[in-house]
Amino acid sequence: MTNPLLSDWTGPFNLPPFDAIRDEDFAPAFEAALAEGRANIAAIAANPEAPSFANTIEAMEQADATLDKVAGVFFNLAGSDSNPARQALQRDLAPKLSAYSSEITSNAALWGRISDLWDRKEQLGLTAEQERVLMLYHRMFVRAGAALDEAGSKRMAEVKSRLASLGTQFTQNLLADESAWYMVLDDLAGLPDFVVASAAAAAKERGLEGHVVTLNRSLIVPFLQYSTRRDLREKAYEAWGKRGENGGETDNRGIAAETLALRHERATLLGYENFARFKLEPEMARKPEAVRDLLMRVWEPAKEKAEEDAAAMEALLHADGFTGPLEPWDWRFYAEKRRKALHDFDEAALKPYLSLEAMIEAAFDVANRLFGLEFTPLDVPLYHPDARAWDVTRNGRHMAVFIGDYFARASKRSGAWMSTFRDQTTLGGEVRPVVVNVCNFAKGDPALLSWDDARTLFHEFGHALHGMLTDVEYKFISGTSVARDFVELPSQLYEHWLEVPEVIETHAKHWQTGEPMPLELREKLKGAATWDQGFATVEFLASAIVDLEFHDGAPPADPMQKQAEVLEGIGLPHAIRMRHATPHFAHVFAGDGYSSGYYSYMWSEVMDADAFAAFEEAGSAFDPETAKKLEQFILSTGGSEEAEDLYLKFRGAMPGVEALLKGRGLIAA
Repeated sequence: MTNPLLSDWTGPFNLPPFDAIRDEDFAPAFEAALAEGRANIAAIAANPEAPSFANTIEAMEQADATLDKVAGVFFNLAGSDSNPARQALQRDLAPKLSAYSSEITSNAALWGRISDLWDRKEQLGLTAEQERVLMLYHRMFVRAGAALDEAGSKRMAEVKSRLASLGTQFTQNLLADESAWYMVLDDLAGLPDFVVASAAAAAKERGLEGHVVTLNRSLIVPFLQYSTRRDLREKAYEAWGKRGENGGETDNRGIAAETLALRHERATLLGYENFARFKLEPEMARKPEAVRDLLMRVWEPAKEKAEEDAAAMEALLHADGFTGPLEPWDWRFYAEKRRKALHDFDEAALKPYLSLEAMIEAAFDVANRLFGLEFTPLDVPLYHPDARAWDVTRNGRHMAVFIGDYFARASKRSGAWMSTFRDQTTLGGEVRPVVVNVCNFAKGDPALLSWDDARTLFHEFGHALHGMLTDVEYKFISGTSVARDFVELPSQLYEHWLEVPEVIETHAKHWQTGEPMPLELREKLKGAATWDQGFATVEFLASAIVDLEFHDGAPPADPMQKQAEVLEGIGLPHAIRMRHATPHFAHVFAGDGYSSGYYSYMWSEVMDADAFAAFEEAGSAFDPETAKKLEQFILSTGGSEEAEDLYLKFRGAMPGVEALLKGRGLIAA
């Protein structure tokens, strides 16, 4: 029988034939795809013709077409719907794919062709996009170790292979800890109906009667906000914080230590002082000093605000008859109590107006008004019953397929993300992307979101627009293939539209009555918009600062000791912990995407506040000229230019940190 992963996909929009693919198809498909890729690369390297952009760079762009196709399906499924077979294959593939990548970047003949093109770039008559792609290929090879001697090249390949395996194991350990833990609830005191319903759904998913709390953020956070049982809050919070450090096979502390040591070695092999200097070089920040400057400028006002809030909440704790200091499992509970008292605002009152269906429609409507996109539901086979798909069009032209996979399940890793099954390119004919948003919202009938959940939906859809609106020739720079500290700009910018009054008026309607959110509730929401930002900023910054200090210097033998030293050095308040402690810091250790780069969210936030101000200055959140510029210079361009140059074309100047501090309520507006 023909392997469906290797056959031509002839269904609607050439989507993967999910209903025909079996787990046993993946291993032979990868084997065939790797063999084909090796043959294509060998042919490019051995081409007797003089190097040209077409016979070298464009040929490389297309050399891995089958591998990209197979990997696009497998790795999306491995993240969103894992099982033992997929996990075993992931562990097996990690070193194999790393070895394949190293073979390419250490191929002397191939490197010679790229170097030759680089040396002659002014004589090649390249377009601006081609020049950029050539530069990026050349830089990628240099940073991968192509210019190292034989011994250095061999060691680099070993280091990268081991790092790939460690990242895979870190992810799987974390998923195991997250999916294994739950706490049966015999006492529902203080819990609003929506939390009770989510806890019942979580129990049902596990084949249990009654109610349970799990480590899914959309369930555990509201539990910590509302449960009046301090002992249960402590138990749940400590389990949440201990992911990846419970001893035994799923403990990630040793993996973190080895990962940091190998990253440092990788950087020093290439002549860098440490991994942070290597990693940040191609980003907007360029150097650790610039990152540290941003983080510390925000740290002091955020810490001051958090300490003020902690003192007020500790007084409430004592008034409730408890002695001792405010603890981390108390913070959300008393913050919610204070918010209700000071702003007469109860987040539970919001949720009936924030159904998942309404928020999906809101995100689509904003994209329609800004960019003319239309979304039509598709009835096609997908990889899981919870996943849904839409045909995205503009003026009748197919732009993308968008897949939404919104509900938490034990087989899905935590968090929320955007990915692609297929990237946009026009090389060799136009290919439109298949983009997916994956979230972990609590299931319900209907599914009702918190304000934070709704922001997450808009955030990930901002990434999706970056993938759907991209319009470049080369896949290498398509969509979100941009500097790490620029990639969060479209997503964080899109969050602003959730707060636009006419969006709330139109879409935030009671799921039962259809009545719009009352003006009084909207005003309370607006009044509490910067509520608890001292806490939110401090817990984020603590993680970002630890990440930077892990990588800007010699690797720590004991990352947990280093983490403790860094947190003590910055004076982390007692009742706040890192948003992501080292053993479950997947951004940094499940691969090196955000290593030395967790600061990126805040770097992008400096821009997103300024970028939305462009619409406000134009007089409308839907100003067509500003939206056109946003698409032209940010969303459609991928990595075709330096991030700073793209932003300058959109806005005219780079912003300062003041807008961020004002937006978070940390200084007076």
